[in-house]
Amino acid sequence: MLNLKEIKIILSHYILSKEHCNFACDIDLKGITKNYFPMKKIASVLTLLLFAGIATFAQNKAAADKTLKPALILKIEREGGANGANIAWHPVQKKYYAAMAGNETFPMTVFDVNGKVLSSDNLETMFDVRGLWYNPTSKTLQANGYDNFGWSDYKLDGKGMPVSSRKLSVATSQPDAQSVGAFDTKNNKLCFYDYTMVSIERHNMNDGAVADNIQLYLGAAKKENTTETSNNDLKDNYNQNAIIYTGIPKSEIGLLNVVDRQIELYNLANGLMTKVLKLPEDAPAEGSLNFCFTNGIYWLFNKSTREWHGYK
Repeated sequence: MLNLKEIKIILSHYILSKEHCNFACDIDLKGITKNYFPMKKIASVLTLLLFAGIATFAQNKAAADKTLKPALILKIEREGGANGANIAWHPVQKKYYAAMAGNETFPMTVFDVNGKVLSSDNLETMFDVRGLWYNPTSKTLQANGYDNFGWSDYKLDGKGMPVSSRKLSVATSQPDAQSVGAFDTKNNKLCFYDYTMVSIERHNMNDGAVADNIQLYLGAAKKENTTETSNNDLKDNYNQNAIIYTGIPKSEIGLLNVVDRQIELYNLANGLMTKVLKLPEDAPAEGSLNFCFTNGIYWLFNKSTREWHGYK
């Protein structure tokens, strides 16, 4: 059996030499005596190395679990804002609340379960929204805002329309000015994606303090198949500030891979990828904002048509 030094010599010759067909060229590596290797042995070694590389790649990449299909479209009819912030489903009101990002005067649109607009044309977000969710404990719609805007909740009228926004009295922070909060209903924590560290930063809802940081391993189904370098090499392939919380056991956190055009779900317990959901060819996929999850539907915002496209 060939040792590692012999394999290195074979590979060096195979790549650098094209002059001999029966034997590889002879070299002297760090004082090793000159060796000759039949091409059949070279071919065997290369074949083994090729299959080993394929096996390692397969272990590091989970196969697509399904391709998502269109489920619903929510059309933002009023002008104002270029980016979709988020959508929240209110399980008591049975309504969708869709906020545009960028200014407290931008549209907040309320839809019924079938996507029919229920709100007036002049309804505003009243808060520069990034994340938006329904909190079953407080039974209110809540949001996190741009940069140091903090967190807020909404008061609804008898018809379920937002009439005011109130800033929550907790000390808040977030990894990035554009960070989109995703509410972990099981643990009563707000999750943010830290693009620099490639991690999930979780905050306690009662006081806003950082509870923990969970390292993610981008695109990796097994921890031994990833490194800090691979995370740094891959992180530009993903939406940089919007993540989702699904509530699915062992697939709680979702990231949008805009290069491979897929949503990847990760286990909060170990940061490893557990599911891959491929997007349809015509699905919009942005590198910032414009991505959320609510009511069992994955949502992507089309900036050209001003439509939230929902997929299941």
